[in-house]
Amino acid sequence: MPTVRGDRSEVVATPAFDDHRPPSPDLLDDCVHCGFCLTTCPTYQLWGEEMDSPRGRIDLIRAASEGAPLTASTVDHLDACLGCMACVTSCPSGVQYDRIIESTRAQLERRVERPAGQRALRKLIFSLFPYPARLRALRGPLRLAQRSGVLGLVRRTGLVGRVSPELEVMQQLAPPLGPRVSVPERTPAVGPRRAVVGMLTGCVQREFFGEVNAATARVLAAEGCDVIAPQAQGCCGALSVHTGREEEGITFARRLIDSFEEAGVDRVVVNAAGCGSTMKDYVHLLADDPDYAARAQRFSAMVHDFSEILVDLGPVAQRSAIVATRPEGDLTIAYQDACHLRHAQGVVSQPRELLRGIPEVRLVEIADAEICCGSAGVYNILNPEPATELGDRKAAAILDTGADLIVTANPGCLMQISQALERAGRPVPIRHTAVVLDAALRGDPVL
Repeated sequence: MPTVRGDRSEVVATPAFDDHRPPSPDLLDDCVHCGFCLTTCPTYQLWGEEMDSPRGRIDLIRAASEGAPLTASTVDHLDACLGCMACVTSCPSGVQYDRIIESTRAQLERRVERPAGQRALRKLIFSLFPYPARLRALRGPLRLAQRSGVLGLVRRTGLVGRVSPELEVMQQLAPPLGPRVSVPERTPAVGPRRAVVGMLTGCVQREFFGEVNAATARVLAAEGCDVIAPQAQGCCGALSVHTGREEEGITFARRLIDSFEEAGVDRVVVNAAGCGSTMKDYVHLLADDPDYAARAQRFSAMVHDFSEILVDLGPVAQRSAIVATRPEGDLTIAYQDACHLRHAQGVVSQPRELLRGIPEVRLVEIADAEICCGSAGVYNILNPEPATELGDRKAAAILDTGADLIVTANPGCLMQISQALERAGRPVPIRHTAVVLDAALRGDPVL
């Protein structure tokens, strides 16, 4: 397979795609070039380039499918896509861009030999992030570096950024770490049992946002759920699938299905938007697997976002105010939609309904809510410059709301937006939906 990486005019691969799950011509033909996607596409909003819009990328993919060589320029435009799926919800023709870009990225991973630096960075990311035990081993030294001030000193020198902007982003995104928080394998329902649910603990979520998982389990239990968090569970494969590492993602998916089938649960609850969207999509990911196709179909049907199951069950536990007495009025919350919750899963009203159910809360909307914050899995590490600009835009829109608290439902968004607000010099508190609901149930303040 010829794979030569040079300047933007050189051929990277001919033919562009192999025979394993190439982009579907029927799906490509659904695009009628109406342009509705342009106003919601983050990269088109940044650069105004047709080839950096969904319909422009579809044209590039169609040309490659029809025999055009896969050039470095084409790869650059496709790599620049965040995969936020805002175009899917804005498209009146129902173009399944999610299916198209996923199959295309798997092709790129097989067909393109990237520069040595990019290969090394991707190897680092995917040797670390999908493995909770490895993240746990990193957690101790990172916490020590934060508490001792060493990490802050390294940041101020700018040394890491001069070596690698991507590694600098990784160190900047790391959240402040406290003692590690974990959830037990079984959390019994409080009061009459209404459901038995499995809970994904995740990878980054488990090791860097353990308090979110603990809050999730407590809220579900308070609402009458027995919560089972299988200790044998591993990565769901979301980061791998969204980056085109198809076989790796499939391996993770099979293992996760195995662990939850053995747990014997009614539903599987997910509190990370990117993970939930991938798990709901196992039905497509494993469609060609004779041993897992039917099992994946059953599993995907069981997967629900944390907010979905709470609204479906209906609240029974009493909520209290989540902030001390405020003579100036209600607590103003701005809810930030995670893209893979809003666009990929279509979960929009449920988190808002739950937040409005908390006493003394006023919910406000963020302008251009459909535009990605720039996190997008590992996009902000692989593409730091556009991700930073998108983060800064999102921070400005959030600050315009005057909110006292920001709430979102994805660890990537938490890290990305926190960093953007710090750059803006106005670090407004940001919390996961589960943490806010848990505080309301326990009568604890979040500010």
